[in-house]
Amino acid sequence: MEDQEQGPANDLERRINEAFEIFDHAQNKNIDVREVGAVIRSLGCCPTEAQLQEVLMEVEDPDTGSVSLDKFLPYMVNVITEYQMQPASAEALLKAFQVMDPERKGFVAKDVLVRNMLELGEPFTQDELEEMLTVAVDPETGTVPYEYYINQIMVKVEPNIYSLIPKKKQVKRRKLGGSMLGVADATT
Repeated sequence: MEDQEQGPANDLERRINEAFEIFDHAQNKNIDVREVGAVIRSLGCCPTEAQLQEVLMEVEDPDTGSVSLDKFLPYMVNVITEYQMQPASAEALLKAFQVMDPERKGFVAKDVLVRNMLELGEPFTQDELEEMLTVAVDPETGTVPYEYYINQIMVKVEPNIYSLIPKKKQVKRRKLGGSMLGVADATT
């Protein structure tokens, strides 16, 4: 039997496994296909509906309508190590809100936000929109003070799933006698 290497790769796999187990109600290393999005989001990933469908096409057992840990784990390790499904940064969110606020007032009208959320990009469901508006809209003004809203939703969970990605060895190149040699950096 192979020794398991300690380090970031195992931390990443352990974190995915733990999230999967939460939804494995029968404790048989399988989850219902309808739970996949919840597992992925619980890891701190933000998949689009198209990305979720792509995951399901790769990992679902069509005969049972379930997903096994054996298929899900390596697939999600690959997704995360390729930095897919990352949440938007605070800076990216701020830029998006500023597009809706050309006068830089620091807030956007509720109707402007609703229109943009329903018409642009990945469409929100009515339930998702209502949940967002509950947090985003100032009840006194009926507007969205977006810097305050961004600060509310940018919860730092450490370690972030993407921080568990193993660091690749860096190759230093140095010139020796007219040829380039690659030397692995042992400090990684």
